[in-house]
Amino acid sequence: MSSKNTSLLTRLKNYCAHAFAVSPPESAITEDDEVLAEKAAAFIVRRRLTAPAIMLLETGRPFNYIGSQLLTFLSPFVSIIFSSTAEFDRFTRFLEKRESIPCLIRHIETLENKNHG
Repeated sequence: MSSKNTSLLTRLKNYCAHAFAVSPPESAITEDDEVLAEKAAAFIVRRRLTAPAIMLLETGRPFNYIGSQLLTFLSPFVSIIFSSTAEFDRFTRFLEKRESIPCLIRHIETLENKNHG
């Protein structure tokens, strides 16, 4: 095999190296993340916004990182859900994680079933 083919093969291998990568351990959902998801879910369920919230979360799932960045832009309006800026910042970091949307949906559905049967 020539060096030209080897370099092309090496470049292709490097290009595809992360195509099937698994989330790193630091992106796992923590207990603090669960508390934040519970708080956001309680806000949604109290206002009977379960169906629209789940629909929005499911359709926007591929864009959860972009959504977390949008929340940073909307931070002045989110004080109605979160009591402190630090808590809001933790929530935006939570949304950057791949498993954040399923976690949030799970909490919304659990609270909805518990409160409204």
